Amino acid sequence: MQIVETTNEGLKRAYTVKIPAKEIAARIEAEVKKVAPQVRMPGFRPGKVPANLIKKMHGAALHSDAFNASVRESIDALMREKQLRPALQPKVDLDEGYEEGKDAELKVELEVLPEIEAPSIDGLSLERLVVPVSDAALDEALGRLAENQKTYKDAPKTKKSADGDQLIIDFVGRVDGVEFEGGKAEGAPLVIGAGRFIPGFEEQLSGLKGGDTKTIEVTFPEDYPAAELKGKKAEFDVTVQKLQVEAESKIDEDFAKSLGLDSLDKLKELMKVQLEQETAGLTRTQMKRQLLDKLAAEHDFEVPPTMVEAEFGQIWQQLQAEVAREENPAEGLKEIEADKDDYHRIAERRVRLGLLLSEIGQANNVQVSAQEMGMLIQQAAQQYRPEDRERFVEYVRGDAMAQAQLRAPLYEDKVVDFLFDKAEVTERQVTREELEAAIEAEETAPAAAPKKATGKKAPAKKAEAKTEEKPAKEAKAPAKAPAKKAEPKAAAEKAPAKKAAPKAEAEKAPAKKPAAKKAPAKK
Repeated sequence: MQIVETTNEGLKRAYTVKIPAKEIAARIEAEVKKVAPQVRMPGFRPGKVPANLIKKMHGAALHSDAFNASVRESIDALMREKQLRPALQPKVDLDEGYEEGKDAELKVELEVLPEIEAPSIDGLSLERLVVPVSDAALDEALGRLAENQKTYKDAPKTKKSADGDQLIIDFVGRVDGVEFEGGKAEGAPLVIGAGRFIPGFEEQLSGLKGGDTKTIEVTFPEDYPAAELKGKKAEFDVTVQKLQVEAESKIDEDFAKSLGLDSLDKLKELMKVQLEQETAGLTRTQMKRQLLDKLAAEHDFEVPPTMVEAEFGQIWQQLQAEVAREENPAEGLKEIEADKDDYHRIAERRVRLGLLLSEIGQANNVQVSAQEMGMLIQQAAQQYRPEDRERFVEYVRGDAMAQAQLRAPLYEDKVVDFLFDKAEVTERQVTREELEAAIEAEETAPAAAPKKATGKKAPAKKAEAKTEEKPAKEAKAPAKAPAKKAEPKAAAEKAPAKKAAPKAEAEKAPAKKPAAKKAPAKK
């Protein structure tokens, strides 16, 4: 094998690699000897078929296998000999004039990872904003929980339904006089004004009493999930079994026991832990942004353009998906197009920080264990149907790139936690509102410029910081409480909003920048 370097500019490398015809021929001969014992041909005993006949029968396949094996081995040898660390998969082209029996000449192009000196982590200082759980915050959370756990009691027989009341109804739906699948239910709960049913359904049941019947007309939305019902007009015959009004929600021992807990004290204890976990997530987000900003400000080195373009592609794809869900997609697309250069710089910053964190992790022996990797694979497999999970696991275990994509978020978190442990951390108590305000301020503040400033406008941090999701503000029932079984949805009910597919990275793609506020019209 002969290697000639043709390009060495920055991080770009290019080579011609010549594989002698005799090497490929030797591989074919070795493959013939390997398969000969299994070849069966009339007139010959097993294992006695002549090599020339085997080549005649399977020559094309043997040559293809031998050639591909030679290419893989040659590329591996190139990487070892030149001590290359490719940023992405090298581009390999075969000379157009190649024919079987001739030397093969490959053109190999790639970008290499930059040489990064492991940064010193001495003297790193961070501020941790902590939020103690106050009695007022606990009471507020319990109040939200009680609001989400509403109960109802039977209303007086003379009362007519109004907003906030719950009706227990039977209904039958028809389109063009014909009943349709999912358009019938018995004993279905409906809260007027809750917006759970298709537009116009709940409003027409206002003013009814228990035992009343009514035929209502509605039109299914154009975005309704069932294609056969989109935009169709329908009639529903509705019978009110009973009318109920909201019962007073008392946060007492009975309320705690209704959630499957032993006492109100136990409920408060679990809610306090939940609030602490939520604010701990916000605290980590704020600390991680501090850390990334410090690293970005102190380190500047060339990064592989192909990695930047790949990262930008992911950012742009997510932004376009967000824009497509807006009321005015064309206007939203125009906004992100105007900031395209900023998003390119964001992608470059991400790649640089990713390489830097990887270097810190390797220099300090940060590892993802085999057990942790196994758990990651099993967790990822849960998004597939049960019958496809084992096949997914086998695929990931046999694909190094797929494993790297799963490992990356956890590895990054472990490096970040390692740096947290090494840093000098000072704590400051703040309210939750102050912590959220600090995060918002970091999202909108201009990014710190690296040591080698480019003079270009820095994008907003909101777009560039890849951080964990903020914990939801809503109070949730403690995990110990038994979950209610999901009721099958009738066609009249709205379909739930689709959850976004989980991203296979620890850091999120940037949210689209908010549009600048328009000046008020002159009077």
